[in-house]
Amino acid sequence: MRLSADDSLLLMVDFQAGLLPAIEDADAAVQEAGWLGGVAGELGVPIWLTEQAPEKIGHSVSALTERLGEHRVWEKRHFGVMEEPDFRRALEATKRRQIVICGAEAHICVLQSALGLLEAGYELYWLVDASVSRWRQEASLALARLQGHGGIGVSADMVAYEWLYRCDGELFSRVHRHFLKPRAGREVRFFSADSRSA
Repeated sequence: MRLSADDSLLLMVDFQAGLLPAIEDADAAVQEAGWLGGVAGELGVPIWLTEQAPEKIGHSVSALTERLGEHRVWEKRHFGVMEEPDFRRALEATKRRQIVICGAEAHICVLQSALGLLEAGYELYWLVDASVSRWRQEASLALARLQGHGGIGVSADMVAYEWLYRCDGELFSRVHRHFLKPRAGREVRFFSADSRSA
């Protein structure tokens, strides 16, 4: 199943100041999540963040939130956010059925949230490089378990290009200029109409 910007929501779980120092690859995960959040903002995809007991673990890190445009923050007490009635009702009201999820820790709050979403009938896309735990093995096990229940592992590039779905128009040009091109490792050579006919 391909992702559609009109049917997607980007859910970032517990990228919190008190938790991330204990997490392997936390900086890279924040970078990846922030990059996709920027793309989501350009395309009108809602961005929701969760925070587990923020009075104890702190709020979402500024390294992430400063890269996001409009976003909504949900405080939670359950590890799985679908156990929070207000969140569940608000998500249903969006009518969006494709959830791209990432966060920390992958094997606890991200996994339990993802499983709850699958149980509720949503399509679940796990942003692999932005779903992290204190130990990489835990994150790998979480992804394997999720896939066993129908979740799909994705990269940020996969998601961005499926949301865009075509390469013409001002929207693609803007996203390409600000997001896609700067992170491309190797440049693609483009030909003009004149050079093709020569």
